[in-house]
Amino acid sequence: MHPWQQRLHLAEDALLGLLLSAMIALASTQILLRNLFDFGFVWIDPILRVLVLWLGLLGAAVATRNNRQISIDLLTRYLGEKTNHLAQAAAEQVSAWTCLVIAAHGFDWVRLDFVDGLIAFAGIPAWMLQAVIPLSFGLIGLRYLLFSWSSARQYLRGGDSSAGPGK
Repeated sequence: MHPWQQRLHLAEDALLGLLLSAMIALASTQILLRNLFDFGFVWIDPILRVLVLWLGLLGAAVATRNNRQISIDLLTRYLGEKTNHLAQAAAEQVSAWTCLVIAAHGFDWVRLDFVDGLIAFAGIPAWMLQAVIPLSFGLIGLRYLLFSWSSARQYLRGGDSSAGPGK
């Protein structure tokens, strides 16, 4: 694994840990304040919703990194090993380009909100909260492209199952 990949994986894992810790701390604080003092901070609930979005999308990127995303593999039981690699490469291409299109549209959305100066809440620019959408879908799309290349190579080699995405 390249050093830049190791740094990216470390950054993803650290950010996930930080986001989860922040969510737990903020939610616990809000619960305690509401139950003990009958008040809470109005900005905590919207921040928690944004943190759920960030945690979910970055978690999906990490799941894809480890080839642990949700998949439906009914057909793989009926295909031969070589054909399975071809079907896998095709599915990964579809996934890659779907994610990259979402990332491109997400980037346009973020750019428009940046240009318009849209504020989400508490003076926080909306584009900062939405930036996870093009970033995570772009990363997932790039990973699927790499996976599809690996699956296509396995197909061309004749179905060697000793290597492949995430292995």
